Amino acid sequence: MAVPSAHEFHWQNLARLPSGRVYHTLSEVGGQMYMLGGCDTAGRPCPGMELYSPEGDRWISLPPMPTPRAGAAVAVLGKQILVVGGVGEDQSPLKVVEMYNTDEGRWRKRTSLREALMGVSITVKDGRALAVGGMGADLLPRSILQQYDLRKDVWAQLPSMLTPRYDANINLLGNKLYVAGGRQCKRPVKAFEVYDAEARSWTTLPMMPCKRSYGGVVWDTAGRLCLLGGLRQGGGHQSSKFTKNVNIFDTNQGTKTLALKTKRADFAAGFLRGRMVVAGGLGHEPSALDTVEAFHPQRKKWERLATMTFPRCSASSIVIRDRLLVVGGVNQKMRLCLNDCVFT
Repeated sequence: MAVPSAHEFHWQNLARLPSGRVYHTLSEVGGQMYMLGGCDTAGRPCPGMELYSPEGDRWISLPPMPTPRAGAAVAVLGKQILVVGGVGEDQSPLKVVEMYNTDEGRWRKRTSLREALMGVSITVKDGRALAVGGMGADLLPRSILQQYDLRKDVWAQLPSMLTPRYDANINLLGNKLYVAGGRQCKRPVKAFEVYDAEARSWTTLPMMPCKRSYGGVVWDTAGRLCLLGGLRQGGGHQSSKFTKNVNIFDTNQGTKTLALKTKRADFAAGFLRGRMVVAGGLGHEPSALDTVEAFHPQRKKWERLATMTFPRCSASSIVIRDRLLVVGGVNQKMRLCLNDCVFT
């Protein structure tokens, strides 16, 4: 299958955000993008919820979340958006679970988690949400796997992970849930495990090649796990260093290593029109990066693409209908970015 050339990608500036935001969560329902919570310019978690309408290129303010929060886990169950945990106004993890009905335009409280958690990773299988790991109020990582049943409004405990962690990267392939990396306290972990939903058991996979944080993670359409760049951390007193390493894990063919053109961390990443794309972030420059590159699968190399209009890091991104939307973040002056842009 032919992939587009580097010249076919371009950036388009979209409507500015109602307010600057970081640590917000993006979600898609029916081709529409929802932005939930996040921290404002003073670093306070906020309850805001906005809908981006691509038809009118405008932001629409929706009823705010009952509980202000940042870094929440979000799952889409039909026409409803489930919001789980995160960090509250007192900077502590939350156990509150709320659900927004996109048809009715209203919020409802749902059964809370058994304990307050931040850094939960979430996905959906067979109409049920699967919530993995998290960090509790004691700042210790958890190994729990929980399942939420929308019809019954109950959380059920499933067999726990082998490695406790939060902020893990997860992907569901058939009946198997892959969990890669994550953090324990402030330390990244290399653990890679898979949960078999039919056997209800966990299996250890080959550990990731290096400990890294603030890297990009892309699961491509073939189910390969791609770990991109980030801050590589050594042992002892060795300081963290930006890396351009790209490690790819294929469930059928094993692992291989590539290299980005630019060392970077804390960037936007996605799988777009047959290519892995990385944009912006931080590197060995005094300010945020605006450079963009994409991997050409036939040529087996990374190619430069059009630069971002607004350099930024700590942005949220999502791919909707062959468009990479990059929202908010911090710009080159280390101020919250109001600009929303799309890469196609």
